[in-house]
Amino acid sequence: MIEWDKVALDIAREIEKKVVPLFEKKESKKIVGRNPSGDETKLMDKKAEEIAIRRLSELDVNIVSEEIGNINKNSKYTAVIDPVDGSFNFANGIPFFCFSIAFFEDKKPIYGMIYEFLRKNVYEAYVKNGAYLNGKKIKVNKRRKSYTISFYTLGKGLNLVKKIRRIRTLGSVALELAYLAKGSIDGIVDIRRHIRPTDIAAGFIIAEEAGAIICDEKGKKIWYQLNATDRINFIAVNSEDLLRLVLSNIK
Repeated sequence: MIEWDKVALDIAREIEKKVVPLFEKKESKKIVGRNPSGDETKLMDKKAEEIAIRRLSELDVNIVSEEIGNINKNSKYTAVIDPVDGSFNFANGIPFFCFSIAFFEDKKPIYGMIYEFLRKNVYEAYVKNGAYLNGKKIKVNKRRKSYTISFYTLGKGLNLVKKIRRIRTLGSVALELAYLAKGSIDGIVDIRRHIRPTDIAAGFIIAEEAGAIICDEKGKKIWYQLNATDRINFIAVNSEDLLRLVLSNIK
């Protein structure tokens, strides 16, 4: 039996050791190619991905990664990874980025982990067994009377800004989902048709296990393929009340 949590943490710690020292260094901004979605691949993204793929290749699992795309090993298990989510933040000296990995069995999620490099926080969840931060169970915060959300839009739904007390856009959707799971923020709304499965696979598992509600911009369950190219919209919130507020203001 593969210990998914140990595999995930081993990869995160190796990236932390060999790649995170590039943080705030000019070298981290070097462009070395483009990923399957057409976005630029930075040097630190490539170095981090190489570490993850080398370790995962030992397990003979399928791999879906942001920079290289899909590696099919005809396994029943698939790892969906974003070696550095928040790479713009990393390259520009903003201390909010993470490692994200999710494991699937026959396309069904089984485990997700997000490692917050600079704070050394481990957010994780096995499906149907709750969400944890450094081994302690976490839940979304349902007690607030006013809301704080992260809101990404290209212009649609701006009326929502008037209904929410605090708007934050922190630049790493994976880590923001972890912050939702521990109760630091109340929701994330991203309706740019920009986010890929590699960005949200682990975060969705952790947030849902912590009690979050996740759906598309129409309030329907999200289905996504295990690839690095599809683009989705999503809403992730801590309560039905906030979900109704969001949906009514982004039509």
